[in-house]
Amino acid sequence: MAKQDAPRVVRDLLLTAGITINGDNPWDITVHREDFFGRVLRGGVLALGESYMDGWWDCEALDQMFDRALRARLDRMVKGNLQTAWHTLTARLFNLQKKSRADEVGRKHYDIGNDLYRAMLDSRMVYTCGYWRNADCLDDAQIAKMDLVCRKVGLRPGMKVLELGCGWGSFARYAAETYGAEVTGVTISKEQVELGCEICKGLPVEIRYQDYREVSGVYDRVISIGILEHVGYKNYRVYMKTVDRTLKDDGIAFFHTIGGNVSIVIGNPWTTRYIFPNGQIPSIAQLGKAMEGLMVMEDWHNFGPDYDKTLMAWYENFEKHWPELQDRYSERFHRMWRFYLLSSAGAFRSRSIQLWQVVMTKSGMTQPACRCVEER
Repeated sequence: MAKQDAPRVVRDLLLTAGITINGDNPWDITVHREDFFGRVLRGGVLALGESYMDGWWDCEALDQMFDRALRARLDRMVKGNLQTAWHTLTARLFNLQKKSRADEVGRKHYDIGNDLYRAMLDSRMVYTCGYWRNADCLDDAQIAKMDLVCRKVGLRPGMKVLELGCGWGSFARYAAETYGAEVTGVTISKEQVELGCEICKGLPVEIRYQDYREVSGVYDRVISIGILEHVGYKNYRVYMKTVDRTLKDDGIAFFHTIGGNVSIVIGNPWTTRYIFPNGQIPSIAQLGKAMEGLMVMEDWHNFGPDYDKTLMAWYENFEKHWPELQDRYSERFHRMWRFYLLSSAGAFRSRSIQLWQVVMTKSGMTQPACRCVEER
């Protein structure tokens, strides 16, 4: 394609989604550099995000722009470059989420600064989707989500719970305080372990710096809230075997994860480079295959639109507190983080990705009473 054709091609693609270059709508794009067009055509979504971080273009409402673009499936029309193809090949040949690489996402994402997460998240520091059915604010939505999890697994006082990927101990604290559970949580973030131990001090909660594959013991309940996005398609079966190995025969297992409409072997190129190293969103087919012969699916609940609300609340908090953060984080980081939060909100709003909660038991066990299924 001739260099001079790039602006026309990009404009025509965007127009199919109702997005105009230098238009007046909040979802329209304002381009500051003419070579933006060729860069995006050559590099796809990776170049789109990087050029935004570099200040080559702006958009008043990135969330609305991505909602429109993804509904029009523009991401499938601009595939990207040889670098993306190489990433796909290496993902097929190698296990990008093997144990020796497990702490990379901890170091590069979760350990970047508790001040950032304290400013952006709710008062309990829950870094997963809230449940907004009867909630009017982020704090209430996160409490409702944690309570929903407890009710789905039938949590009772004295039960021993294993939480794979425990974050800053938010759920562990809630389950111990509200339901009287004893919780063991593992994470590959050193910052999360340090702050989580402080948050859960005085409660029957233990938080360890440990990979999910290394856990031992047997528990009444085994749960994860937001770890499967880091497990990788080569390890979904390993995850399910870990759950099977650590769950009592009559126990209940549970996971909460972002999910995709199609099976993939690599994540979004921009997100995996700048936000979640080696991240990948599982599909129903991939998770179903991983469960086969080990676990029985008792309930599968999708409330993906609630993640749109959660992300917009995080974005509002982030922007509100940016003046307090800007001395430590650069303006390029500011634009990167804004792109991350708002593009993700647009992806959930367009139904390109989902949020699933799944309840499981071991094969051959009596079906548990899931009273909360009717309540929701």
